Amino acid sequence: MSIENDVLILGQWLSPAFPVGAFAYSHGLETAIQSGTISCASDLEMWLGDVLEHGSGRNDCILLRAAYQCDGPDALRDVNDIALAVSACAERVFETQLQGAAFSKTSAAIWGSGTPDLCYPLAVGAAAAKQQLDVDLTAAFYLHAFTSNLVSAAVRAVPLGQTEGQKVLAALTPLCQRIARDSKTATLDDLSSTAFLSDIAAMQHETLQPRIFRS
Repeated sequence: MSIENDVLILGQWLSPAFPVGAFAYSHGLETAIQSGTISCASDLEMWLGDVLEHGSGRNDCILLRAAYQCDGPDALRDVNDIALAVSACAERVFETQLQGAAFSKTSAAIWGSGTPDLCYPLAVGAAAAKQQLDVDLTAAFYLHAFTSNLVSAAVRAVPLGQTEGQKVLAALTPLCQRIARDSKTATLDDLSSTAFLSDIAAMQHETLQPRIFRS
């Protein structure tokens, strides 16, 4: 397949219009906003940069690549168990499980390439392998979509203007590209997280009231 075809498929898969319900999740961001930790665009950019480089963004990229390389359902299940194990809390678990299930259901209905019961980055990686999409491009697209969704959540919850939100996304795009590139040689042994404030915020979100996001 051509790169142009890959771009169009990934643009559909990782578009806000693709029904995975990403708009309902803030990845713990809502907690940081309510506490006043994030109150402006620069706060948001620093927070998301840490999540991408030192937390779940980098881990998801590694997991996506691992799923892409799996040679069967048993290997995928093993990687999925690892993905669940590195999820910081209950909300992170259902966030990745529910989005993965929704992605698999829709992609299976259209392309026949969905694998049920996989965490979201694994579902995307496995589907990309079946469609023979470029894995480097897939990883970069995934990270950019992940970042875009969290920027959209901040635009609604800070509140932050649309233009300011897009400036943050543009500033973080090179980081998405670098992490996707740097993860090419990473293995499951390289999974880790030092984005502790993000993990704690996700844990605290479980009892946060009032709230508008599921995570």
